[in-house]
Amino acid sequence: MDYQCVIVYTVISPSTTVAPSFRLQLESTISRPTPPGCISWIKSWIKRAVAAYLRALNLSPNNAVVHGNLACVYYEQGLIDLAIDTYRRAIELQPNFPDAYCNLANALKEKGQVVEAEECYNTALRLCPTHADSLNNLANIKREQGYIEEATRLYLKALEVFPEFAAAHSNLASVLQQQGKLNEALMHYKEAIRIQPTFADAYSNMGNTLKEMQDIQGALQCYTRAIQINPAFADAHSNLASIHKDSGNIPEAIQSYRTALKLKPDFPDAYCNLAHCLQIVCDWTDYEARMKKLVSIVAEQLDKNRLPSVHPHHSMLYPLSHEFRKAIAARHANLCIEKIHVLHKQPYKYPREIGSRLKIGYVSSDFGNHPTSHLMQSIPGLHEKNNVEIFCYALSVDDGTAFRAKIAREAEHFIDLSQIPCNGKAADRINADGIHILVNMNGYTKGARNEIFALRPAPVQVMWLGYPGTSGASFMDYLITDEVTSPLELANQYSEKLAYMPHTYFIGDHRQMFPHLKERLILTDKLNSKGKVADNVAVINATDLSPMMESTLIKEIREVIVPDSKKPLEISLKVAELPTTTPIETMIASGQCQMSVNGVVVQNGMATTQVNNKTATGEEVPQNIVITTRQQYGLPEDAVVYCNFNQLYKIDPLTLHMWAHILKHVPNSVLWLLRFPAVGEPNLQATAQQLGLAPGRILFSNVAAKEEHVRRGQLADVCLDTPLCNGHTTSMDVLWTGTPVVTLPGETLASRVAASQLNTLGAPELVARTRQEYQDIAVRLGTDREFLKGIRAKVWKARSESPLFNCKMYAHGMEMLYHRMWERYALGEKPDHVAAIEKSENQNQMSD
Repeated sequence: MDYQCVIVYTVISPSTTVAPSFRLQLESTISRPTPPGCISWIKSWIKRAVAAYLRALNLSPNNAVVHGNLACVYYEQGLIDLAIDTYRRAIELQPNFPDAYCNLANALKEKGQVVEAEECYNTALRLCPTHADSLNNLANIKREQGYIEEATRLYLKALEVFPEFAAAHSNLASVLQQQGKLNEALMHYKEAIRIQPTFADAYSNMGNTLKEMQDIQGALQCYTRAIQINPAFADAHSNLASIHKDSGNIPEAIQSYRTALKLKPDFPDAYCNLAHCLQIVCDWTDYEARMKKLVSIVAEQLDKNRLPSVHPHHSMLYPLSHEFRKAIAARHANLCIEKIHVLHKQPYKYPREIGSRLKIGYVSSDFGNHPTSHLMQSIPGLHEKNNVEIFCYALSVDDGTAFRAKIAREAEHFIDLSQIPCNGKAADRINADGIHILVNMNGYTKGARNEIFALRPAPVQVMWLGYPGTSGASFMDYLITDEVTSPLELANQYSEKLAYMPHTYFIGDHRQMFPHLKERLILTDKLNSKGKVADNVAVINATDLSPMMESTLIKEIREVIVPDSKKPLEISLKVAELPTTTPIETMIASGQCQMSVNGVVVQNGMATTQVNNKTATGEEVPQNIVITTRQQYGLPEDAVVYCNFNQLYKIDPLTLHMWAHILKHVPNSVLWLLRFPAVGEPNLQATAQQLGLAPGRILFSNVAAKEEHVRRGQLADVCLDTPLCNGHTTSMDVLWTGTPVVTLPGETLASRVAASQLNTLGAPELVARTRQEYQDIAVRLGTDREFLKGIRAKVWKARSESPLFNCKMYAHGMEMLYHRMWERYALGEKPDHVAAIEKSENQNQMSD
């Protein structure tokens, strides 16, 4: 879990109802002011308390209250077995002693004897039905068993008996939060703190609620206050770390997680979240030991049926088995099922007939400026309206971007479910719309509301695009994928049945978003060209290049090469030859936004954000002529430039070892990475130098806005994919600029996407089968200029001719798949693996 919610069990403190003859003696012995922060004083206090109670028992051996109080001191010391024996003696002496039963139950619970603990709480309540502590503590057990409604009833009963019961307010609030009733939860946390202003647990839990309400500053203040009250509060340190992590303050997160682990060494959530932070910044200190411990933590948690500390979305990064990854996802899916039980909704009724059209519902929190929308924003509008009726259900508020507006405009129906926070009511709306096939585009990513799918408002429910793995959920029927990404021999790693698209399941809207990258002019000068022209040192792009072509000397360089396929391939480059490129170099060096070249205004490609923010984000197509050069990014003009523009968490030690091998075997080569995040750069540079790479062989650039991010991919010679978790959107971005990608598929979905993209592009020769082959392909591309030219020309041409970026063809493939799914349902058949085009059909089409 990302944050820790503390459930408070209350212990009834040592009573003052001891015999008057030795009450004063006890008080003088154990009631002394506490010097702040003095652990040794506390230890001596406990010793004196034990001694005082033992003396009291010498005077009155059969005093049940003194036995109960002594047991409390043992409990606080962690002497649980001794505490249990002493509580039992108190009960033996006074069978109608509800306080002793309650405290005995706490000790039994601590030992894992939950059934016995529950019996003791119930006994206490039989003796005293208004015993508030027993009501609260029994509620905690019910909550942990998943009986949320019973837990809520008991908390409310405790508060009815004792309205000023701070722990019960805090515990009730945490249950309300779990049900999504955040405002009610907040009210009870505030009440708990009003009653007990130094209630650190309540502050920490309230921080969790505020975080869920997107009040990050409020959450930060709560966690900080909890730590001020109790500096040794490990859970609060872990929660503070999660805020730093989500805000991108990774060094601060690492520090807070380490503090939490110092305070509580056996803290699986903090350990696994720390491991993920270290992965984000490529800190591979003790990497093998860390991976081993992480796997053992998950194994133990799954064995004990606990929610694993590794998030489903992170599981692909670690050496876990497919069964473990699926089980992690399944536990999270079960959480969703538990949350909806309290709604007591009857199963929905569905249509068996579809009428004239299938109703498809796309559900996503990412309809806006998000990579998912960058990929699929055209799909809703490209569906055949005679065939399907499209509903888009937004889980997030309108961000005011063109991406949101386009989807809202082009879908037949656009419904903003962010205005319906209740999952039950949201599911009612979807069911009322008569949706036949409901599509989950989030999985376990930020903003997901899988509880809606757990309610099953539609008869067929499908995973698609936004989450690269299995849901592990009984309520998801299909996962849209393809034969390369998810071959049938790996089907056991998915809980869903596989639904195969005709080509890759991945899609990109690049043809519509970045049409200015369809064509290019190569920029050179007469003085330095020396007959050799590189296609990726200085490039000019525009939707209309004619003004530049009419005002500048344009040469067309044609060359025929024979690649490995033995089929001759003609390469054609349009080159704008200037007398000198010095003015352009000066513009770039000085940071000017634009300049005039032969009377034509040319924009500095690094100034897009300053010129037009909508263009920078990809919401609008650039209308200017834009120049992109290696000089802008400090890349050597004469070097072989390998690149990878993924977030750095996708790099692991094995990948960097392969990259170092490639650079060592390709003279005058560099690797171009992103500061994604910046704190990862020094770690990677240090490791690279340990592997024998000289400084300057790995170059870093800042993260850029979407349009520049895509456009600058033209400057690289080759993209080296990350095998652990491929570049998904990033690979599409790079391929759209004509830069080839070398990949090495593993077995997980996330590690096979680039292979699927390259197969659809028609470049399977870039898909390696082994680490050695990955290195060999990359080295050959860097040392065999003819081979590199041929591959680059092939990728450049295939962008437009292959199905990879063809959104209309993709939408049609989805419709075929949806009909296959519905046919099975309409016939009363259970979901099974389906394909848009069955193999027999495909063979017939090929023979035709």
